[in-house]
Amino acid sequence: MEQQLEWNEAQKIVINVDLVAAAKQQLEFLATIDRNRWLNEGVGLDIAIYRYYSCWLPLLAKHSDCPFFEGPLVVPLDCEWIWHCHRLNPIRYKTDCEELYGKILDNHNIVSSVKGISQMETKETWKHLYPNEPYDLDSARALSDNNPAQILKSEKCSTYDLVSAVKRQSPFFYQMSRPHMTSEVYLDGAVARYKGFLHLIRRNKERSIDSFSVPTYDIDLIWHTHQLHPISYCKDLVDIMGKVLNHDDTDSDRTKGKKLDTGFSGTTKFWEEMYGLRYWRAGA
Repeated sequence: MEQQLEWNEAQKIVINVDLVAAAKQQLEFLATIDRNRWLNEGVGLDIAIYRYYSCWLPLLAKHSDCPFFEGPLVVPLDCEWIWHCHRLNPIRYKTDCEELYGKILDNHNIVSSVKGISQMETKETWKHLYPNEPYDLDSARALSDNNPAQILKSEKCSTYDLVSAVKRQSPFFYQMSRPHMTSEVYLDGAVARYKGFLHLIRRNKERSIDSFSVPTYDIDLIWHTHQLHPISYCKDLVDIMGKVLNHDDTDSDRTKGKKLDTGFSGTTKFWEEMYGLRYWRAGA
């Protein structure tokens, strides 16, 4: 009975994002990145980071202050990939945005290029602001530019190691690329489990239990999805547990006895004691 009450309490958590729809969009985007692997390393990655800091973030900041047009801004694929990886360190992204632009740069009214929405207005604005930098970064340029060092000095940039962040995130799609991951029923279950995960962390905090909570893959997908909406994520997490919950993806070693392994064992134990439900989930 008490376990059911805890689960019911977890499900009362309010999240101001349609996480199921957004998770599907994220998987579609990651599938596109997986087909454009030249964005994950070398010159292609270096140019993408340069364009992200020098073109995309300034454009996003200006558009959020005073929109250039009514419709959504369409983010170029390479810039979206770097932006994606930056947002998955939510506290660092928040700090960087506030230092560089005085506020969190959100994804409200921003559309992924993979959605097939007209890019005409965005391209015109981009061309006006950056006449010497094409809107689209094509692989031919990325693979033929042998001397990127001179162009890779953005005036406004963070010290965050985005090259390493991209390398950490690039294998994520492989873990998420099973067909059931896009099923509405599966994703609804993942959202419920994500709320259970947040409630578990909140309860441990209230009880002064120091634990490193490790998500299953389905929970991690929803957690990532939430973080990709930075203003909602910060507000929701402060409402839920009084602070922004950071997402530490720097540790990926799942070897027995290491931090992730012991954290996962501990999370499994706490979860099963608290909810009377199995933590492990088929396909996750």
